[in-house]
Amino acid sequence: MAKKNKGIDKPELRSPICVVVGHVDHGKSSILDYIRNTNIVSNEAGSITQAIGASIIPIDVIKQKCGELAKKLNLEFTIPGLLFIDTPGHAAFTSLRKRGGSLADIAILVIDINEGFKPQTIESIKILQENKTPFVIAVNKLDLLRGYRTCEQTGVSSVLGNIAGQSAEFNTLFERKMYEVVEQVYKHDLKAERFDRVSDFSQEVGLVPVSAMNGDGMPELLMVISALTQKYMAQKLTFNLDGPGVGTILEVKEQKGIGTAMDVIIYDGNVKVNDMIVIGDTDGPIVTKVRALFEPASLKDMRDAKSQYKSIKQAFAATGVRVSAPDVDGVMSGMPFRVATKKTLEEVKELIVDEVTDTNIEFDPEGILVKADTLGGLEALVTLLQEADIPIRNASVGNISKKDIAEATAYGESSKLYGTIIGFNIKKPGGIDTGDVKILVAPVIYQLLDEFQEFKELVEKEEEKEKLGDLPKLAKVHFLDGCAFRQNNPAVFGVEVLAGELVQNMPLMKKDLTKIGNVKAIQEQSKTISQADFGMKVALSMDGLTIGRQINEGDIYYTFMGEQDFLALKKLKEYLTPQQRDLMKEIAELHRKQNPLWGMG
Repeated sequence: MAKKNKGIDKPELRSPICVVVGHVDHGKSSILDYIRNTNIVSNEAGSITQAIGASIIPIDVIKQKCGELAKKLNLEFTIPGLLFIDTPGHAAFTSLRKRGGSLADIAILVIDINEGFKPQTIESIKILQENKTPFVIAVNKLDLLRGYRTCEQTGVSSVLGNIAGQSAEFNTLFERKMYEVVEQVYKHDLKAERFDRVSDFSQEVGLVPVSAMNGDGMPELLMVISALTQKYMAQKLTFNLDGPGVGTILEVKEQKGIGTAMDVIIYDGNVKVNDMIVIGDTDGPIVTKVRALFEPASLKDMRDAKSQYKSIKQAFAATGVRVSAPDVDGVMSGMPFRVATKKTLEEVKELIVDEVTDTNIEFDPEGILVKADTLGGLEALVTLLQEADIPIRNASVGNISKKDIAEATAYGESSKLYGTIIGFNIKKPGGIDTGDVKILVAPVIYQLLDEFQEFKELVEKEEEKEKLGDLPKLAKVHFLDGCAFRQNNPAVFGVEVLAGELVQNMPLMKKDLTKIGNVKAIQEQSKTISQADFGMKVALSMDGLTIGRQINEGDIYYTFMGEQDFLALKKLKEYLTPQQRDLMKEIAELHRKQNPLWGMG
């Protein structure tokens, strides 16, 4: 928000920075769409916000939308407005960080009143708690509750007054749904209550029933956010108009007429044309100069291609501003931005380096490779992967390179899973031989996670099947009557395979667990074979046996196997045939006659 400034050094209040988080499709962007009267959500990949956007909501608009409600409550607005940041998923706002904590002053957690808590709702709460970010809950999609009549239909302006006038059946359903949200919040060591029943917002989370579709409850939501930030965050929102600007890069793009430009959130101080600025980069800080500043029109998202921008000379916190500067082609989203002077340049560069290296990404000795187009997107994806206990060997910003392919190929030799590269918001590499490397890329984080989990399950099943091949085979054979061909040295006799697969060198035992030796050779019609399958009749030769002493016609023999081999095979029984599973059970029953706990581990 541009202001005229004549050497003012008195601290003032800046606009609170508010992020909107929650489960996919619960209505995060729709809430902002209603406030802005825009339709950003229809332009997003998969209808999910994928680029961090910012919208300036002036205080005049807030007063207008709150209308009579603010007057009834004698609410006097002291903040200059609200700056909303619409995030790409519940975890991405962690990339909107500054030294000492989150960039967000307050958050709106959006919950679908019909669906309640979902996995990403829970993860959102965890992240808000970890960052100590205060929040309110917008209980959205009120209009989809059975029997609801909108404020426009009833002529009642306030959402609570409108709810009170609904049918008894509706109010019973509404109260039950609200209580379910309260109950879920309580499970996370937090107290919650409907906003009008909260006695102390510093101790309880306020629930605001809303419908982003028709605007019911939206004035109340804006009022609660405004009142909370004014009452509890006045000191945090205080800043010096003359202080050097501090911010975060939201997006870098090419703009016709000015070249490469950066969309920046300024959360402290001010920035003006010709200021020296220092920008974070993985290869070291970038020092450049502000060539021009542009401000988006009110109620417009900075991502909207149709947004109109006007040239300004100076911008003050908290606001979103487009910055034109030379030598910023390689700048990445999520990087810190600071105004410097010749005197403070080295100090500012050190601060910037500290911020860039201050990440919570921890790598595993073995794992997958992660790539993303921005630092913020990378941190968001890594956070979700780590929450899912997926090991990450390395993570970096940029497109997939030949070096990445070579590294993934090498690690894929130990596990096919580790030969995987996940890329958020980047394209698959062209003109590079990827070999056996599995590459998953998508513009939607949750799509990536789902695809990787499916691939992971497939790989694990394939690896388990390979393990199955290394385990001993099972067989049950019958010594056929009249088929004693040689009494000893070696004993040669005919058998029928009753179950499983008889293989060379397989140890055999009697029903009483007496081991009779290993199969020396298998012959079918005078031809030596390595395996005899179910139903085949073959001749066996075995050393150390004498027919008529250790073995006799009519005997039944089984594979002799140790308990550890049995347990290993048991873990992979889903890959065995029903006949093989029955044979395992039969062998176990023979052992349990002597040891009731055999194979039960």
